[in-house]
Amino acid sequence: MVNMMILIPFLLVGLFLILRFLFKTSLLLILLQKFQCLEDWLHVHQLYRVPQFNHLFQENELYVKVSTYLNSLPSLEDSDFTNLFTGSKSNDILLHLDTDQTIRDVFLGASVSWTLEKSENGGARVLVLRLRKNDKRRILRPYLQHILSVAGDISQRKKEIKLRMNVDSPSSGENGRWRSVPFNHLASFDTLVMDVDLKNKVKADLEMFLKSKQFYQRLGRVWKRSYLLYGPSGTGKSSFVAAMARFLNFDVYDIDLSKVSDDSDLKMLLLQSTSKSMIVVEDLDRFLMEKSKNVSLRGILNFMDGIVSCCGEERVMVFTMNSKDEVDEALLRPGRIDVHIQFPLCDFPCFKHLANNYLGVKEHKLFPQLEEIFQGGASLSPAEIGEIMISNRSSPTRALKSVISAMQTNAGAKSRRVSGDGAEEIGGGEQGGLFSREHSVRDFRKLYGLLKMGSRRKDEPLDLGSADKDGSN
Repeated sequence: MVNMMILIPFLLVGLFLILRFLFKTSLLLILLQKFQCLEDWLHVHQLYRVPQFNHLFQENELYVKVSTYLNSLPSLEDSDFTNLFTGSKSNDILLHLDTDQTIRDVFLGASVSWTLEKSENGGARVLVLRLRKNDKRRILRPYLQHILSVAGDISQRKKEIKLRMNVDSPSSGENGRWRSVPFNHLASFDTLVMDVDLKNKVKADLEMFLKSKQFYQRLGRVWKRSYLLYGPSGTGKSSFVAAMARFLNFDVYDIDLSKVSDDSDLKMLLLQSTSKSMIVVEDLDRFLMEKSKNVSLRGILNFMDGIVSCCGEERVMVFTMNSKDEVDEALLRPGRIDVHIQFPLCDFPCFKHLANNYLGVKEHKLFPQLEEIFQGGASLSPAEIGEIMISNRSSPTRALKSVISAMQTNAGAKSRRVSGDGAEEIGGGEQGGLFSREHSVRDFRKLYGLLKMGSRRKDEPLDLGSADKDGSN
């Protein structure tokens, strides 16, 4: 008994050394693999093949999605060997499954494995799924749906955004009427100078739209959302469009209505666009005032919510105008325009944001004078103020003085025009304040929401009032 008591510490030390040796070497891994093979051998398995090409020698879309999914699994890093490649960025390292390599995955508690094999005909490859027959009915379809969903999200995050523009005449080329270039606009919701609360509400609106596929299907409605951005030139509407595209990671289809031959041609442009895209029509009010003979108002209405608009889903349509006052009310009804956002001229809070961004100035002795000028009704667009600051960025004081001079000159010109026309003095009525004239600031905070429309009539579209005050892009 005494001998056993003496031996126990030595046995524990020996066991500890053996376990440490196993962990320091590949023996433990080999033992685990052998145990896994034994467990697999005790079950009946079902195999499914996903070939790289179909019988018409076209690339199998499912093969691409499964490959994307498998290359994202952590188990690929833990495998015995794999392929390493550089990504689109110099510091990106990508892992890819190699031929005859097997990796494991777990879904709903069931263990499955994938092996990349070479097919018998040529150099094509085949992904082979191996799972237990007992698990087949329970997990096969949900597992494949899970793969498609994850692969779609990965592809969407990694894709390069394109700006597509319509050309003058139809073409027999691969892309038809559209020509594309990389979308390199740097504007984002982080760089926009706008009310933080409003910025978050716009982002929340877009996020909810992306998650609302089943909701729209249940209602029998086309899965799209449309925005109207209206305000004077230089108030940041184009920068806002770019920020939306970057936030959604959607390609942008910029439609130039002057290059559209007729109503049918406008429909074809929409048909040749893809899902998960932004359809942008800028300066729509100016085009309507010119009364083009090529595209009619009826054609534009059908483009916005006609039968052809259902040929595609998960689209965001954006229309910009300098003013919506002279536009036919039929264009602005819900379904055609869901959200209205006003872009006013610069006010003093917006100016302080611009001064901080462009000049690095948060406070200055000239700020009280500038605030008084703004309160007097004088203003410029954010783009005009931004350009003055860029030109004088080496001297913040000179930049602020130049802004004061430009605003005083602009205010004097407005006063001369008003007195000459016999209209009301500037200072009475609306001055392009922070929000649209229909609502006070207090009312505006109650308006926004996909379900809560505040005190507005139910048949009116959502009006976010003023949004972006960006002049930095």
